[in-house]
Amino acid sequence: MTADLPIIRLRPKSRPQAIRHGFPWVFADELVTDRRTRAIPPGSFALLEDAERRPLGLVTVNPESKIIARVMDPDPQARITRDWIATRLARALALRERLFEAPFYRLVHAEADGLPGTVIDRFGDAAVIQPNAAWAERLVEEIAAALRDVAGVSTVILNGQGRARGLEGLPERMELMSGAVPGPVEVPMNGAIYLADLLGGQKTGLFYDQRPNHAFAQRLARGQRVLDVFSHVGGFGLAALAAGAAHATCIDGSAAALELARGGARAMDAEARLTTRQGDAFAQMEALAAEGAQFDLVICDPPAFAPSKPALEAGLRAYERVAKLAAPLVAPGGYLGLCSCSHAADLNAFRNASARGIGRGGRRMQLLHTGQAGPDHPTLPQLAETGYLKALFFRLDG
Repeated sequence: MTADLPIIRLRPKSRPQAIRHGFPWVFADELVTDRRTRAIPPGSFALLEDAERRPLGLVTVNPESKIIARVMDPDPQARITRDWIATRLARALALRERLFEAPFYRLVHAEADGLPGTVIDRFGDAAVIQPNAAWAERLVEEIAAALRDVAGVSTVILNGQGRARGLEGLPERMELMSGAVPGPVEVPMNGAIYLADLLGGQKTGLFYDQRPNHAFAQRLARGQRVLDVFSHVGGFGLAALAAGAAHATCIDGSAAALELARGGARAMDAEARLTTRQGDAFAQMEALAAEGAQFDLVICDPPAFAPSKPALEAGLRAYERVAKLAAPLVAPGGYLGLCSCSHAADLNAFRNASARGIGRGGRRMQLLHTGQAGPDHPTLPQLAETGYLKALFFRLDG
């Protein structure tokens, strides 16, 4: 029965076909937002209809968000229970278990895995939930219980931090929901060992999305001098060392992240081949250029400089500046990797900004490889935001 759920309705001339074809969001200006709709508590469920009152599915509603509704299930008869959540988790888990031998991966990638606004990263027997939508915040205990049942994890952490929660009107919070976290977790990936701080680290503690791009960089790194800028816990640097790089230098603004990078290098018996430099990445690249330093492989993986459309122009200038400063640090015939996790900057815009920066850095280039996030970060073709990560690898001359 659906009579107990409120009904919300698209405005005339909106785009019901987009919803029917898999687009998962309804924006506030697309919905009839009368007093009754605005009174729906954030995270509640409702039935979505088109302007002709034809059902489009079951949605979750947040009147405080620009994304006022997210499609939970195209079946208007569906009910969001622990069993419903467990079914979605089991489907996501089956994919990851086919892709990876070890249980270290992104288990749930939000809308692309049918759990809107919800991210879950797995670290062996531990999992970190990011409930970035109001419904997931409201039902996080049910999500955690289903997660323990389906994946068999004992430790579950709620990481309620980040920009996405602010856009949903959700407060920041961090909570150990079950189990224990005695210290950083060792994460094997591409032959390297990373240390993930699940309670105090950035995001969920590690960025699994770069796994295939780490692997490509490894093909260029054997016997080489490598510079990893915006390294976090040593993402590209440790991958390079695992592939036989002669030496890696990691630059990051976080002393804690660099300590974890050194810990990972120790676990790999590679600490003697690692140097860390703490400080602003732009200033550190300028300092290296003043020192006359050059590297065979330079990789820059900055934070999202263009997290939204209003920030796009400034973000593209920042990506151009990264490329301009990095290019002179690459030895002739060497390689430069540039990354962007800004969904607002599409591949073409990011590629153009990177090429301008390399040119302004006085270098000529060949584009060798274009990478994206790994398959544990599936995308919805209808939702560009799920395909946010871009990685460009160039060979530089001159």
